[in-house]
Amino acid sequence: MESRTDGPQRSDAQRNRERILEVALAELTRAVDVPLSLIAKKAGVGQGTFYRNFPNREALVLEVYRREAQQLADAATELLETRAPDQALREWMDQLARFAVAKVGLSDAMRQIVGTTDGPAQPGYALVVEAIEALLAANHEAGTVRPSLTSGDFILAVAGIWQIGARGDWQTQSARLLDIVMDGLRAGAPGRG
Repeated sequence: MESRTDGPQRSDAQRNRERILEVALAELTRAVDVPLSLIAKKAGVGQGTFYRNFPNREALVLEVYRREAQQLADAATELLETRAPDQALREWMDQLARFAVAKVGLSDAMRQIVGTTDGPAQPGYALVVEAIEALLAANHEAGTVRPSLTSGDFILAVAGIWQIGARGDWQTQSARLLDIVMDGLRAGAPGRG
């Protein structure tokens, strides 16, 4: 008998998987230790369906995190197609802040699984770095950021968003911080008038 993961899934199986991932994201964002049975119940699937898709907590958390990182990376491409490079970078930074701050429970779940809070060990890290590099390359070409800026510099510059608490008005605080960072990225840019 052929495994269901070897080829395209039936549409109902794909919908079940997507629903599990949506519910898992919401629940893991709220609490690290949410019971898997609760996720299955809220997703409207049985235990068998749940465990066929995700045999354990680690598999589920890694897939949720990977999916979120992919969406963040895809957003960079979409923004570069529809915005000026510096505007695309600044809007993407807001999405990065939502990823970092609003999904703090997911980050806690990842820490438990991966054992680190940052760097190349995290699934999805390469996707996010590639997105950053694409955004910076477009900005370097347009002359809207300082020429020597690297993805490593950018990551260190925005690291403060991981210190913002999810309670209260984190959006205003992160926007203010990211505006300051963006001003710094633009300082010394060859295209500035």
